[in-house]
Amino acid sequence: MKTVIVPVDFSETSLNAARYAMKMLTGHYGVHMFLHHVYEKTSQASEATQRLESLKEELMTIGIVKITPLAEQGSDFKAVLEKLARLRQADLIIMGITGRTSIGQTIIGSNTLKMVEQKVCPVLIIPPDCTYSDVKNVLLTSSFKNISDSTPFVPIKKVLKPFHPGLHIMNVDSEHYIAITEEYQAEQVKLKEMFSEFNPDFYFLSLHDIDEAINQFANDKKIDLIILIHKEQTLFSKLFVKSHTKKLAYESNIPVLAVHE
Repeated sequence: MKTVIVPVDFSETSLNAARYAMKMLTGHYGVHMFLHHVYEKTSQASEATQRLESLKEELMTIGIVKITPLAEQGSDFKAVLEKLARLRQADLIIMGITGRTSIGQTIIGSNTLKMVEQKVCPVLIIPPDCTYSDVKNVLLTSSFKNISDSTPFVPIKKVLKPFHPGLHIMNVDSEHYIAITEEYQAEQVKLKEMFSEFNPDFYFLSLHDIDEAINQFANDKKIDLIILIHKEQTLFSKLFVKSHTKKLAYESNIPVLAVHE
């Protein structure tokens, strides 16, 4: 990773994500972190810049990363952030998300999932009250279908390489619930080759109560990061959109990395 953007609106949600990002990126040579704030009125420019500088000073007391505070004027937070991410060719956006209260409580909270939809770069979603721990174990969910075309292994590996974690790959399709077919075995071989440097382990689980299954698995294996490959109307939508399965996004203490197919 070279360029990471951390949007802040000075809510506790975004400040927590910024602190998480600082601890996560400290010690990784060559990373440039942008603290990004969008304000609406020209009269807010000076205060926004000062608050970003103060936040930078605070973050520098907990880690060492090259930081550039950047305040920009705009009426559409998502559009301004997307433009910056494309301009800087960002490798990652790190954002917080609101908890059990209304998703519209903060600018950041209401736009985190919208940024995932923009397909600009991976988005690391930091749950409320989440504190950083070393990324030692990562869970990647996969359908084990069309692996070569459906697995964005380049951006995933770019995020994982600095940490050299153990990789646990979980199948999220119930069609092979009784027996693992030759087709699934062939796709597993492809995944193993893609992520060979992480020596992945493989698991096959039923889709019933998927949010609870993932949380239970994550607890059992001491997972520090969950990776979801975002496809329209598939697992990501089920986990982040349907009200009865918001648990993973809003109540888990494990960060979720959303990567587009």
